[in-house]
Amino acid sequence: MTELHIPGRILFLSDDPDTIDAQLQGRALTLAQAGSMRNDVSTDEITPIPVLTYYDDRLGRYPYVGLKAGDRTPIGTDSVKLGGFSVTVAGKRYGKGSSREHSPVAERRAGIVLVIAESFERIYRQNADNVGLFTSTDFGLIDRIQRGEAIDIEELVAPRDTLAAAILRHGGLLKYGQARMRDVRPSAMANTSPRPQTLAEKILSRHLVVTDDVDGGLQSGAGGFVKADWRFIHEYYTGMCAHMLHAAFGRPTVLHEPQSIIAFEDHLSYSNRSPVHGKDGLMTGVYHLSSAHRDFVREYGIRNHGYLGDADVAHGKGSEGISHAVMAESYALPGQVLVGTDSHTPHSGAVGCVAFGVGTTDMANSMVTGAVRLTVPESLRIDLVGRIPAGVTAKDIVLDLLAQPRIKAGAGVGRVFEFAGEAIRQLSTDERATLTNMTAELGGFTGIVAPDEETVRFLRERRGVTFVIEDWMHSDEGAVYAEVIRIDCSVVVPMVARPGDPGNGVPITDVTEGPIRFDIAYGGSCTAGKREDFDEYHSVLSWAAARGLKVPSHVKLYLQFGTVAVRDYCERRGYLEAFEAVGAELLQPACGACANCGPGSSTHADQVTISAINRNFPGRSGPGKVWLASPPTVAASAIAGELVSFEELQRRFGNRASDAQC
Repeated sequence: MTELHIPGRILFLSDDPDTIDAQLQGRALTLAQAGSMRNDVSTDEITPIPVLTYYDDRLGRYPYVGLKAGDRTPIGTDSVKLGGFSVTVAGKRYGKGSSREHSPVAERRAGIVLVIAESFERIYRQNADNVGLFTSTDFGLIDRIQRGEAIDIEELVAPRDTLAAAILRHGGLLKYGQARMRDVRPSAMANTSPRPQTLAEKILSRHLVVTDDVDGGLQSGAGGFVKADWRFIHEYYTGMCAHMLHAAFGRPTVLHEPQSIIAFEDHLSYSNRSPVHGKDGLMTGVYHLSSAHRDFVREYGIRNHGYLGDADVAHGKGSEGISHAVMAESYALPGQVLVGTDSHTPHSGAVGCVAFGVGTTDMANSMVTGAVRLTVPESLRIDLVGRIPAGVTAKDIVLDLLAQPRIKAGAGVGRVFEFAGEAIRQLSTDERATLTNMTAELGGFTGIVAPDEETVRFLRERRGVTFVIEDWMHSDEGAVYAEVIRIDCSVVVPMVARPGDPGNGVPITDVTEGPIRFDIAYGGSCTAGKREDFDEYHSVLSWAAARGLKVPSHVKLYLQFGTVAVRDYCERRGYLEAFEAVGAELLQPACGACANCGPGSSTHADQVTISAINRNFPGRSGPGKVWLASPPTVAASAIAGELVSFEELQRRFGNRASDAQC
């Protein structure tokens, strides 16, 4: 194929729902008539959580069914197919959010052959390449396509790196891998850079491999492959991955170093209590996903962290833990490369490794080759300086960073966030993991913190590992950064992000539109289900319990452990008594409400939630509005029934004695 023939119409994802309605009813528009395009279209909107129960041709019925335009979601099931659309047009940061490859697969199977947007998120665009979906930032193509002109493939791939262009010419990564990755070997150029390097560059250079098209160079913006020390996958993607592997390589497929592949059942264990899964009749699909996951684990002898209890399906008893949280607790080490089918894989960067999310095709290819595709990223240094005030957490710092104009303008997209500075030394590994985890929301490739004495302590106390930091495990003096952003942590205050986007951060004291009352408060997820997050919940809730305070009747507070180890820690510390005394419902480990997969999700559009999760895109945690906040702010607001900091809660009730004291 040398030309891309566009058989159908162009769908403009407009800000105006009426404009989308007109297109679905058959009206053809020009770019000028379409008006302003939707920015920040997330993969949660392209393929919402319920759609992820499918991984075959049925995905083609559902692209954009969660897309928010105005106050509506105007695109319904089968709309894209029935409308005969072949091209999608949108604004900035298209495909942000989750690493779910279901999004470009759904578009492709609905008939979309090209997506045009002002800019793309890294994982989405790589996933699109991998499934043979073309992407472009050239809006000049629109008039040509509407005139019926075929577009030369070489024109579309010319702006891309050599590897991306080769993958697209082959029709996707697995076809490329079959044809061009017969010889994968370590690069002879590793560790030979004559210039100062960042820590991420050093780690990647030590893991570079050579393929037929890639010579092992570490040039920023170039495509390449690295050998992963660890690869992990969870149950939303295992069935799709197995389907791809067997279609491309036959059954059984010979896996590369299967002992370094870890499987998790972490998303769906509470789906039997998920309103959306029950209401929409999706539990049959959930059972199929679980069955496909377990079949793959059994067939290939993969290590699996599964559901608690002996049930074979979602049963509301939780799981061993959230995948990337367990990877940091039990597997990742400084200097390693770790990849997983989840956008929050950078969580493990807190221990000094390069950890990044990939799509299903990337994972399938890595399972047979051991090599993982990447576009070599630039590094962005985040200098955290000053003394962190009491009551301010890493979540407040990252919400402040997300609100910075340079970040909102896209300064972090596709880059390594290297967190450094004197304030980093004040943060525990759990708190550092909040920063690296939310690199996904910052638009980055990954986040990393150089290993230090705190890392050594964490590995010794949590894992029983005696680790010696090697001399090379730091960024060199004079290493080149794309940009340096300085955050004075001494002036950071408790933050919240208004509903709709994690970048909507403001100091809690700047929320002046009257009391913000909540129906749901949720503390948990990978971002906020760690040991020190539960220290924060306990600090607030034990203070409240000592004064006889409880969660008001109109609010439901959920606390969900990130891993079994966190739950056991809380039990040993005696935290559960205070949690139960104030009326919190405790949930076993799972992704839960963060992925709209369990208790804590909203069920109605008029519900308002305060949550410690990492993202609040429309529909992410149910149809209601979600405010993001730190663990202590979530706990304090749950007790007050409205948005308050812990400091404000203490002012209101500080003189109140408990019933036992009266």
